[in-house]
Amino acid sequence: MASMCGIVGAVSTRNIVPILIEGLKRLEYRGYDSCGVAVHQNGELRRARSTARVAELEAEVARDAVQSGTGIAHTRWATHGAPALHNAHPHFSRGPGVSDAAVAVSGSAQAGRIALVHNGIIENHDELRAELTARGYVFSSQTDTEVIAHLVDQLYDGDLFDAVQRTVVRLRGAFAIAVFCRDEPQRVVGAREGSPLVLGVGRGERAGETFLASDAMALAGVTDQIVYLEEGDVVDLQLGKHWISHRDTHGRYQAVQRELRTVIAHSGAAELGPYRHYMQKEIFEQPKAIADTLDAVPGVTPELFGDGAHRVFKEVDSVLILACGTSYYAGSVAKYWLESIAKIPTSVEVASEYRYRDSVPNPRTLVVAITQSGETADTLAALKHARGLGMPHTLTICNVATSAMVRECRFATITRAGVEIGVASTKAFSTQLVGLFLLTLALAQTRGFLTDAQEAGHLTALRHLPLAVQGVLALEPQVIAWSQEFARKENALFLGRGLHYPIALEGALKLKEISYIHAEAYPAGELKHGPLALVTAEMPVVTIAPNDALLEKLKSNLQEVRARGGELFVFADADTRIVSGEGLHVIRMPEHYGALSPILHVVPLQLLAYHTACARGTDVDKPRNLAKSVTVE
Repeated sequence: MASMCGIVGAVSTRNIVPILIEGLKRLEYRGYDSCGVAVHQNGELRRARSTARVAELEAEVARDAVQSGTGIAHTRWATHGAPALHNAHPHFSRGPGVSDAAVAVSGSAQAGRIALVHNGIIENHDELRAELTARGYVFSSQTDTEVIAHLVDQLYDGDLFDAVQRTVVRLRGAFAIAVFCRDEPQRVVGAREGSPLVLGVGRGERAGETFLASDAMALAGVTDQIVYLEEGDVVDLQLGKHWISHRDTHGRYQAVQRELRTVIAHSGAAELGPYRHYMQKEIFEQPKAIADTLDAVPGVTPELFGDGAHRVFKEVDSVLILACGTSYYAGSVAKYWLESIAKIPTSVEVASEYRYRDSVPNPRTLVVAITQSGETADTLAALKHARGLGMPHTLTICNVATSAMVRECRFATITRAGVEIGVASTKAFSTQLVGLFLLTLALAQTRGFLTDAQEAGHLTALRHLPLAVQGVLALEPQVIAWSQEFARKENALFLGRGLHYPIALEGALKLKEISYIHAEAYPAGELKHGPLALVTAEMPVVTIAPNDALLEKLKSNLQEVRARGGELFVFADADTRIVSGEGLHVIRMPEHYGALSPILHVVPLQLLAYHTACARGTDVDKPRNLAKSVTVE
């Protein structure tokens, strides 16, 4: 099985290798374990691949003088097949009769005629591999991607566009591909099914150029003229022209027109500036991200989510939240808000599990999909499953206005977190919570559970949030001191109660993701039901202690830990009267924030994970084995 990360392709009269390399650099934030570029040069296919960073690939192509006006490039995050050079993209076809001697090990002069890169997973690759092996094709990798390259080669009869169309009909799974052929210079063909792909069109003095990418950000500074390809599209890129065909449910292709949009992908957002890592930068960008998200909110109204939302909000009688990872924890916080403020029954489902179990559909449910990228494969599939069960009312909380999720859902609110480079989500999470709180207020208003005074109070609290988060960020020096202790540990427990339990889960996830310390989170009341067995002086216990109705219960839980010799690290609201002492460390939060308290309490947990990872020397922005955009199942 193959990769899930970054694609860039181009057709031009100038050397496009620097454009391909720069595009890969812009996609590095997604995470990857290998990268490569292939071009049409002097009538042959040439490529360079690396299991190091894109900077090393750049040096390699310069050293080997790899240059051309036609080419494709890729960053790979391995889902099957080790992150090794022979599994790195691009892959070349190797047809019957091609001897080992004919294939240059360096990859510079190749005997094959098809070069291909691929995001996604091909589920029927085993049967295709067996079929192609029987036809004499030779495989040099463990990836499913190589199967596609060989299949295109086998079906090729002088027209690459036709060969790709006939190839994708035979593929099962999710994919975005870019491919070119040795026998057709200045032509690249792309196709998508379940994985994002965009077409870029040059203008002005670059009017003849055409581009492919998995993300418009990869083309920032190259072109702002973007076409978002749809499921089943195949696109043919040539000099100064392109064609798009679409495959219908019967497998037939028809020529189609897609809207050409002007998309400003701000490359400046990816600049690190004075920060050590992108994650640190993004933690400190949260006040601005929250302010930007609230900027377009004059007041609470269902129409914030789209035309017709008021009618639908009146009709629905329950909420189903679908999400993965950090977004799932945002949804778990929202469950508390929706049930306590809007008085509407709410369930939260892990998207990757939801569509594989029997559930009871309710056509009057509002299905809410939460995703930073809007391209998360599991969440998209879960949404389509819910809709297929007869639940048509769909809404997304998403950070990318042009994403597949926004196009799929009837309603949407766009968080304005900006580009998030660090794999471990921070500002996207806090802005998702803001969007979910706005949804809660809109549903409460529609259902008659929000008075004018309550609405005004909540809006005042929301407007003050950026300043409140700024106050929490000022605690960084105290958190750094704690991180020196945590860096020496291999395990940690996180405790929270009520709507802060999902924040404890998020804190544990952050520590796991970037410091590689094993961390678990529990509702504090569950300690005596098992986890207390783990508590020793070597097990730090992080506790979220807001001044809410559960405070006295939480204090009892803290005593249970102290009685067993456990060491407590407590983030406490100022008025909780929890005092530092032996085995009890306290950082005081600047203010209690009521229902919005989770947004404040997650910030020091982000800082704790970040500085612990720094102390341990891990790769904070690109933690091992993880990728930013999970576009495969």
